[in-house]
Amino acid sequence: MNIYNSTVQVIKISDNEEGQRIDNFLFLLLKGVPKSMIYRIVRTGKVRVNKRRIKASYKLSIDDLVCIPPVRIATRKIPPVYGTLDTVSALANCILYEDDHLLILNKPSGMAVHGGSGIKFGIIEGLRVLWPAIRFLELVHRLDRETSGVLLIAKKRSALRSLHEQLRMKVMQKDYLALVRDQWESHCKTVQAPLLKNILHNSGSRIVRVNREGKSSVTHFAVKTRYEFATLIKAIPITGRTHQIRVHALHAGHPIAFDNRYGDRNFDQKLLNTGLKRLFLHAAALRFEHPATGETIRVEAEMDEELRYCLKILSLSESLINQSG
Repeated sequence: MNIYNSTVQVIKISDNEEGQRIDNFLFLLLKGVPKSMIYRIVRTGKVRVNKRRIKASYKLSIDDLVCIPPVRIATRKIPPVYGTLDTVSALANCILYEDDHLLILNKPSGMAVHGGSGIKFGIIEGLRVLWPAIRFLELVHRLDRETSGVLLIAKKRSALRSLHEQLRMKVMQKDYLALVRDQWESHCKTVQAPLLKNILHNSGSRIVRVNREGKSSVTHFAVKTRYEFATLIKAIPITGRTHQIRVHALHAGHPIAFDNRYGDRNFDQKLLNTGLKRLFLHAAALRFEHPATGETIRVEAEMDEELRYCLKILSLSESLINQSG
């Protein structure tokens, strides 16, 4: 279905849009309009900023007046949220922290953070449906679909820029918890191994491998709890590569439980009595400087019941072994 917007739009730029390229601004504003058409109306001067022609690379400033001509917009029905959340409104129950600049969720396992790669609807799309009045909602970072825990979302473009700079300068610290195979060696405190992604696996899926031609990648590890045939570790990624913790744990000889890409099925079989059926990787805490106040913020996310129950069963088994010994 197509809808023809017959009126000229004039939009005054706020601090949320400041610094954004005009083409990216129009992509977000004119959802359903082909990018080729957007580039054409900019190139032909039909889009004006402060009554002047501009290029697609023009960066917006506060109080700019953007004049947009009538366009034909294709509309489509938004699919329902899938997975562990039954309704969009259930996202409100995942909120750990919120103010005018930030939104922090305890992301459930099994839900993508955004649509793409065959997934039409993710958390960020759900939030935009839940709060349509909020003009700006963007992911600061990403979590794998099966990973749970702290997810940071910016509600202002200025906040997004500040937080991305903290990621780039390694000011932001992310703490993860993972259950891995066997006894993690105490001396193995850092894994520094370059990662190369988009290598085709036999199944046709794309994976990441340690490869000297890859990007520099560093993860710090610390032992939290030892069990009979597993170890609960804390992982702090210094760089932010795709699947970094999962691949570095495998590289160290300790794949993560129920990792369908890099795991060990024999290890997973040993955990069946714990009720675990998902990747045991949880973003447990996030520390950063508030983009508006400069205050150091640390937010923690509790593990879900499935992960807690798994550790409880492992602890009970460990106690029984010690008593029998």
